[in-house]
Amino acid sequence: MERYEINKFIEEYDKRVHDLYEALDIKTKQPEFDELSKEIKSDTFWNDQDHAQKTLQRFNLLKGDIELYNKAFNDLGDIKDIVDMALEDNEAMSMMEEMIKVFIKYIDESEVKALLSGKYDYNNCILEFHPGAGGTESMDWALMLFRMYQRFSLANGYKAEILAYEQGDEAGIKSATLSIKGEYAYGYFKGEAGVHRLVRISPFDSNKRRHTSFCSIDVVPEVNDDNEIVIPDEDLRIDTYLSSGHGGQGVNTTYSAVRVTHIPTGIVVTCQNERSQLKNKDICMKVLKSKLLQIEIKKKQDEIDALKGTQMAINFGSQIRSYVFTPYTLVKDHRTNYEVGNVQSVMDGDLMGFMQAYLKFNAKKN
Repeated sequence: MERYEINKFIEEYDKRVHDLYEALDIKTKQPEFDELSKEIKSDTFWNDQDHAQKTLQRFNLLKGDIELYNKAFNDLGDIKDIVDMALEDNEAMSMMEEMIKVFIKYIDESEVKALLSGKYDYNNCILEFHPGAGGTESMDWALMLFRMYQRFSLANGYKAEILAYEQGDEAGIKSATLSIKGEYAYGYFKGEAGVHRLVRISPFDSNKRRHTSFCSIDVVPEVNDDNEIVIPDEDLRIDTYLSSGHGGQGVNTTYSAVRVTHIPTGIVVTCQNERSQLKNKDICMKVLKSKLLQIEIKKKQDEIDALKGTQMAINFGSQIRSYVFTPYTLVKDHRTNYEVGNVQSVMDGDLMGFMQAYLKFNAKKN
C-alpha cells in the first residue's frame, strides 16, 4: 500500500469507528456500566435474586457493546502505530495489510451488531408457522421453513425448542411454534416475520406441475418482565386436551396439552411440549404475553409510519421473500433485494446474510 492509500483508509475508518461509538451510545452506556460494576461488587447484591439477575443481564449487555467499540478503537490504533514501519519494511507491510483485512471484517460485523439496539432485540423470541391456502403443499412448505430455522439456530449458537407442533394430515405441519433462545434472538429473527413464498415442482403432484405455496411466520419477543404485561384472569379461557405430535411418552395418554384463549383479542396459544399441564400453561402464558407485547410494539410503529406517511400492504399476498426451486434457483428478499442463487444452502440454514440486510434496511427506513 502507498502512503496516500493508508491515509485514505485511516480517514475513512476513523469516521466509521466514531460512528460506531455514536450508534452504540457509548457516552451514555459507559457511566451506567461503571455504576452497575460497583453495584455487582456490593456485599448485598444477591439479597434480591430477581433484581440481581436483571442487573447482570443489563451489565453483560452494556459490557458487550463497550467491548465491541473498544476493540475497534484499539485495533485501529494498532494499525496507525505500525504505518511508518510498514512503509520502510516489506514484512511489516504484509503484517499491516493482514491487520487491515481483519479489521475491516470486524468493523463490518460490528456495524451490524450496532443495529441491534431495539428495546427487545436482546430477548429470546418465539416463531409461529401458519401454512397458507393449498393444503398439503403449504403444510409441507411450513415444515421446510421450520427445519430451516432449526438448522440456522444450531449453526449460530441458538437453542430452538418446540413449544407446539400439529402434524399435517398427509405431510408437513398444520401449525407449529418454536422458542429461540440466545443473545439477540429477536433482533436477528424479527426480520423473518411475514409471508414466505415457495415455487417448485410439487412432489405431491403426479403430473409434476409447478406449484406456488405460502407460509406466514409470526415473530414475537419473549417477555422477560412479567410486570410489563398484566392479564386479568377474567380475560382468559383455559382448555386442556390430549397431546399430539411431539411430546414424549405422555402423548395421547394425558390431558397435558393446554390451550389459552385471550378473550379481548381472540388470540389463541397452545403448548404440548411438556408432560406437565402446569408447565405447558406457564409456557402458554409467556407466549401470550409476548404476543400482546408485539401488538403494543406494532401500534407504536403504526403511529410512527402514519406520521411519516408510510403505507405498508398487510395481506397474505405481500410476501417478504421468495424461494424459487424451478425453473431456476433463487432466494430473494423483496424488501432489501438481497438474493442468493444457492437455494439449498438457504434451506440448510444460511440466513445470516438476509438477516443482516434486513437490519440495515430497517435502520435506513426508520
